[in-house]
Amino acid sequence: MTEKVLKTMFPEKITPFLERKMETIIKEKGEESSDYQGLSIQYRKSEYEDIDTKENNLKHYEAELDVSADGHELKGLERLYRRSLVIAPTTICVAHCRYCLRSNYEIFTLKEKQIVEIAKYCGSPALRDKLQEVLITGGDPLIVPQKLHYLVESMIEYAPNVKIFRIATRLLTQDPTRIDNNVFEIFREKPSIRFELATQINHPVEFFQETVDKIHVFSEMGVKLYSQNVLLKGVNDNINVLVDLYDKMREYDIESHYLFHSIPLKGTHHLRTTVAKGLCLTRELVNSGLVSGRVKPMYAAMTDIGKITFYDGAIITKDSRNRLLLQSTISYKDRLAWNPNWVLPKTAEVDNDGLLRVWYLDGTDD
Repeated sequence: MTEKVLKTMFPEKITPFLERKMETIIKEKGEESSDYQGLSIQYRKSEYEDIDTKENNLKHYEAELDVSADGHELKGLERLYRRSLVIAPTTICVAHCRYCLRSNYEIFTLKEKQIVEIAKYCGSPALRDKLQEVLITGGDPLIVPQKLHYLVESMIEYAPNVKIFRIATRLLTQDPTRIDNNVFEIFREKPSIRFELATQINHPVEFFQETVDKIHVFSEMGVKLYSQNVLLKGVNDNINVLVDLYDKMREYDIESHYLFHSIPLKGTHHLRTTVAKGLCLTRELVNSGLVSGRVKPMYAAMTDIGKITFYDGAIITKDSRNRLLLQSTISYKDRLAWNPNWVLPKTAEVDNDGLLRVWYLDGTDD
């Protein structure tokens, strides 16, 4: 079969910090080393990205909220779940992960007026008794610290119902030198708020000394760090790397959250293992006694209807098109209550109990 070549629009973008780290690793350990591959596969554009495969998603899911203020749409808002709402103050990052969930999102950075409108919406009568938590993501919100600080202060003023701020960043590993006092100031002297810093560390090599130094500062400030990792071919799809990774997370007091199966985005076929391989690796990781029970991850898929953790009964069947039918316990009725504009994807269905199911393209082990 002739493979169709695509033209991808997602440019390679690597920070000088990461370039220097990769150059050092090549000199010390070589290009075939696990440490070099653990970085280069995540950030170097591969020729395999331009080959047409069954992976055709342009986003991880559709969850934008259709809300307005003063007659215009509020940008940067998503909602899938009861407890939390997603805010993206910017969609810009300092580096481009080749498996990026948001590589096809519109590029923008919110203005102060838009930030205030979002804060007022979060504290509006429709949400003030239901919303206690926000996930501030992007892009990377830490690269616009003034905007992020303004958002936090605006939320304190207009949405005091929000008590938990989860802030997602990869700056810790992509360019920790940019995490300065302007960033730390965001987290100081706000006793009414619980701050949680979400990061993503996929290989133990990413615990650079500069990264560890910043982790210590955040920990000393009382900010709780956690990591949502992605299972990637050639990066961390073997037990030795995973054990080392989760040992280091435990050492630096970083909580484990999800270990995600790599989602079926265009251009990522070469990065995706089978779900079954991930299940085997997770089983070996969590049931072998090789890592602390305090750092064991939840293995999950990011599907068209949201996250589904691979507990018993999550996989219903597999079809001839290499798709898994996954069962959630998300109520379709509740989903519409949380996001009235949400549209049931073509890959999803509602079962007899009113719960959502979704078809999810598996990876391969070739």
